[in-house]
Amino acid sequence: MIELQNISKSYETGAGGYLALSDVSLRIEDGEFVAIMGPSGSGKSTMMHIMGALDTPTNGTYVLDGKDVSTLSDDELADIRREHIGFVFQSFNLLPRTSVLRNVMIPLIYEGIGGEEREMRARKALAAVGLDEEHFTHLSNQLSGGQIQRVAIARALVNNPTLILADEPTGNLDTKTGEIVLETFQKLNREEGRTIVIITHEQEVAEHADRIVFIRDGKITEDRKTDNSKTKKTI
Repeated sequence: MIELQNISKSYETGAGGYLALSDVSLRIEDGEFVAIMGPSGSGKSTMMHIMGALDTPTNGTYVLDGKDVSTLSDDELADIRREHIGFVFQSFNLLPRTSVLRNVMIPLIYEGIGGEEREMRARKALAAVGLDEEHFTHLSNQLSGGQIQRVAIARALVNNPTLILADEPTGNLDTKTGEIVLETFQKLNREEGRTIVIITHEQEVAEHADRIVFIRDGKITEDRKTDNSKTKKTI
């Protein structure tokens, strides 16, 4: 499903060249729940940007669903993001004075999908993340942090993406609320077979995944299964 082959990424800075990723190879299969973990500056965000078609590698190949993404134009990358990838960010990125339902429908508006189908798909996505229907008409700034993040996850689901990428999704949440959000990801992975990749620097967050890929200084240093993978049922 996802294959990074000998990926390197360098940037030019005022002090010269900076190598953010160095000859990284990684394969993630359909239906996996993977955490990419590393300290600040390790290269994990650069890897996420390449996986999310937000950036292209300097060298190497990125294959998503059989398509070589690493050579695409900006317009083609935008199509990949819209059609195949759902993003969840630490800062939520919801419109504050807009209803929950409309926040989730926004990606479908850009797709030109009709009103009835937009609402049906938005309601289905919100139900999938466990948000009570009574909250659908609330403004997003009337919700708790955990509820807001679940709305953001629903918005990522509404286009039925191949891959969900979550960048520090519990970073702005307290421990209890963060646990609820991580359980939501586990539910989507186990019950719907969603492929999920979480970027984090926290061990406790990473352990909710079935596999942890450790990265440091632009290189993968460890790739291991967690105890969750032993109890996971095949869908």
